[in-house]
Amino acid sequence: MKRTPSRLPPAPRVDMPKGMKVGGSRKLGPRRKRPSALQWVLMVVVPALLAPLLVSAGVVLWWLTAPLQLRADQVQYSFESGTSPRVVAQGWVDAGVETSPRLLYEWFRWSGDVRQIRAGSYAITRGTSPRELLRKLVDGEQTLARVRFIEGWTFRQLRAELAKAPALKPDSAKMSDAEVMAALGAPLLLPEGRFFPDTYSYSRGSSDLVVLKQAQTAMQQRLDAAWAQREPDVPLRSPDELLKLASIIEKESGQAGDRSKIAAVFHNRLKKGMPLQTDPTVIYGLGESFDGNLRRVDLQRDTPYNSYLRPGLPPTPISMPGGDALLAAVRPAASRALYFVARGDGSSEFSETLDQHNSAVNKYQRGGR
Repeated sequence: MKRTPSRLPPAPRVDMPKGMKVGGSRKLGPRRKRPSALQWVLMVVVPALLAPLLVSAGVVLWWLTAPLQLRADQVQYSFESGTSPRVVAQGWVDAGVETSPRLLYEWFRWSGDVRQIRAGSYAITRGTSPRELLRKLVDGEQTLARVRFIEGWTFRQLRAELAKAPALKPDSAKMSDAEVMAALGAPLLLPEGRFFPDTYSYSRGSSDLVVLKQAQTAMQQRLDAAWAQREPDVPLRSPDELLKLASIIEKESGQAGDRSKIAAVFHNRLKKGMPLQTDPTVIYGLGESFDGNLRRVDLQRDTPYNSYLRPGLPPTPISMPGGDALLAAVRPAASRALYFVARGDGSSEFSETLDQHNSAVNKYQRGGR
């Protein structure tokens, strides 16, 4: 019997992937667009250009924070007001900073603080960076030298000390006393006693006239303050007379506690019209001829400063009085003493009468003979 082939069931439907063509070809998606010229510049050219700039910025940042190389453990440099930033930068290099003066100047200029740099005297040590150097210059963090003037010194002694002061320009060295006072704005004043004894700081390279002006201003301020505190019955007619008397008290005082008592003696003598009879004025009048030994003949030598022969105060102060001597001159102790003599230990013995004074002189200066 002839068999008839049975019908096969229809093949299941297979859905082709979207985008797949019959025959095996497949569409992978929309085609990517080529980058535009602007995109290409932003992605390729800009980074290529910025790379060296970023490297340079890193180098500059490193230089600003890295320690400067110095030719010594400490480098000092001083400059005056009005010095240009370019000269300041070159000055540091000349002083011993091993860097490019152009680079240092550009840092000053581009920092934004170049106008804030203060003139003066500065020092840096190893480990100081350019950033720290500029901060010092802007903050005025100066290194200062000092000179000290001692109570009781004459102007001649002051000038000798000033000449020895370190790193101070000797502008007054070739000036006369009168020229110095004129340079300080006081041409009508004599210099003796016009400077307050104290320690003064100054920038290295400063003029010695700057220090003198500080001391002159300080004395005027102290003098005015003392005059304002004077007792109502003091026999002094002006601040100048106060300065003269204070200069004598300074020279006569061996101990601080005796100043007001010594002042009282001079006040009592001035009120009575008695000569002051004080050795320091005689010695001052002798000038450089004084050899350290005051003799009877010296007391008889007539000079404007011989207070044994001439009544009243001397024509000028004889020394630089300190603050305590200025106050003692206007606020003397309550005392009727007219005489005093040194005891030999720095203190003084005070007497109201000549007989008492002669006894004290015999006891303390003649050994009781």
